[in-house]
Amino acid sequence: MLIAQKNCFLKKAVFFIKNFTFVQMLLMQEQYMLPCLNKKLFGFECMGCGMQRSLSLLFHGEFIAAFKMYPAIYLLVPFAIVIVTSFFYKFKYINKIINGLAIASVLIIIISFIAKKIF
Repeated sequence: MLIAQKNCFLKKAVFFIKNFTFVQMLLMQEQYMLPCLNKKLFGFECMGCGMQRSLSLLFHGEFIAAFKMYPAIYLLVPFAIVIVTSFFYKFKYINKIINGLAIASVLIIIISFIAKKIF
């Protein structure tokens, strides 16, 4: 009985340490952001510029700043969640949901890119 309690405690401790480091990594991700190769090579931003910073702002709770940085982030996060959950659970209209989120995300990415260039 004591061995089972110790094993349970060890499993919980390992789970906590793994999750704590994951949360810590999410909060300190500015140190690990990749530069935009398109911007470095050609001198102008691509359609994905701002996504990493927007995700970081989202994790820090700065929702308006995340939207201003990259407006499509609020569709890409649910899109990623739906895709990951679709591997484990099958829903009746999952393909329609994925297609709808994909189309809406691409449209918002293109519109925000054009708006960034114009304004």
